[in-house]
Amino acid sequence: MTGHILLKGENIKKSYGHVDALKGVDFTLKKGEILALVGDNAAGKSTLVKILSGAISLDFGKIFIDEKEEHISNPAASRALGIETVYQQFALVDNLTVYCNVFLGRLINKKILGGIPILDKRKMQDESWKVINLMGIKFDSVKRKVSDLSGGQRQAVAIARALLFNPRIIILDEPTSGLAVKEVNKIQDIILNFKDKGISVIFISHRLESIFATADRIMVLRSGVKVMDEENDKITSKDVVEKMFAIEHKK
Repeated sequence: MTGHILLKGENIKKSYGHVDALKGVDFTLKKGEILALVGDNAAGKSTLVKILSGAISLDFGKIFIDEKEEHISNPAASRALGIETVYQQFALVDNLTVYCNVFLGRLINKKILGGIPILDKRKMQDESWKVINLMGIKFDSVKRKVSDLSGGQRQAVAIARALLFNPRIIILDEPTSGLAVKEVNKIQDIILNFKDKGISVIFISHRLESIFATADRIMVLRSGVKVMDEENDKITSKDVVEKMFAIEHKK
């Protein structure tokens, strides 16, 4: 079950020169809720995600976490609020192992021989196993190089890296893009698993099948305006497509 409103945005606006990417968008996200963010190209989805992740700043509006107004000025500020973002480009290093990618940018050291720092490989391997097991993903070894992994496994490594920060909110940008059907199903299982653990999820996707298989609520943006915000079980894929492309019913 979803809980109280964890994240709230009021009248969010963002412009790039004369182009209004977001034109006063309101939204909410409950604890343990899965929100699908849908729209055609240039709808404003990526702009909203970048604001929440701290990659860009909003021009106008307010963001609240647990009813307290917060200012997300950079990625560190977003992370400090419990928000983790996994972009479509995973930013993984192919020639490094799974566990090194999970700990990329925050490798763990230990000291030996009077204080000489060396990598604590065993601890990073153990912690990587723990977080991967939380997602229900099967790896034969976290010592494998990322270049040897399938697309679904690579996505799982990127998500595992985000989980190390114990996030309250995970944002996924096209998490099933380019994956085979079997791997799509596994990523969907991971998303549903987050819900069971009380983690809130916002995910962008063009796969309507994945959206209806996982999301509690679907929010559609079109040309920077929110044109739909409905519970999954109250709408159909046809309704979503009509809102995305402003298709009018013929009488």
